[in-house]
Amino acid sequence: MTVHLYLSLLPEALIASMLSPEEFGAYYAVGTAKKSRGQAIFFEVDPGFRSDHFRIEEAIKRCVPHEDGRPKSSIYISVYRVLEHMDLSALKELYLVTQDGRTLNLKSSDDIPCKDDGLHLYQEIIPVTPLVASRLDPISFYELIVKNPTSLVTVPAICFVELRLGELAQDPEMGLIEDLPYTNSDHLRQCLSDVKTKYVSTKMVDRIHSAVFSYRTVKNGIFVGNSKQLRYYPMPSQETLRAEYYRWWRSANM
Repeated sequence: MTVHLYLSLLPEALIASMLSPEEFGAYYAVGTAKKSRGQAIFFEVDPGFRSDHFRIEEAIKRCVPHEDGRPKSSIYISVYRVLEHMDLSALKELYLVTQDGRTLNLKSSDDIPCKDDGLHLYQEIIPVTPLVASRLDPISFYELIVKNPTSLVTVPAICFVELRLGELAQDPEMGLIEDLPYTNSDHLRQCLSDVKTKYVSTKMVDRIHSAVFSYRTVKNGIFVGNSKQLRYYPMPSQETLRAEYYRWWRSANM
């Protein structure tokens, strides 16, 4: 049986598995005796990827079928500082899994969203998980977090998603919240107003926010970058999701 490599984002881990991406997503999200059900997000990693930081060959040798012939679901290779030691060119498709195990795969694109004059809301996924309001576009935000030599707080690599703000992107004080599910909206409005009117370009909305986010709140897609490159995985529009991936979309909105 083929052994796959997966980079899980919830939580951060490098995993070897004999399951296909769709099978792994269902296994990882629906849960076993060791994990209750919940959202799962992971990259498939090129099976040829190797690094001195990970004991991949040893994990592959251990990834063998059970005595009854069932494929081995998971062998954890690393659960610490995985992304920073990952060659981003080895990342293949990104899989978004609903709580009942339905998967949507996203391909990377070079068409990174252009700058706009609106405000932004970023959910950092790994290695840290704050929710951040900013006036910086995604590329500038990535460069601030990873590549800015004058910043006192940086990380060697980051994965984050931009979330929808609707009218708040232009008018944080009076814009309508509408269907946005964010809690503590008054605090969010204040943070957005601060980055719009003051000298700060980013402001933490919640420093210990859960990395889990509602798929319907994704504005454009998911970004993953280190000091060498930034990769972008665009999210299909809600209209496309309803028309072409209805079962996944329905599951994601349960």
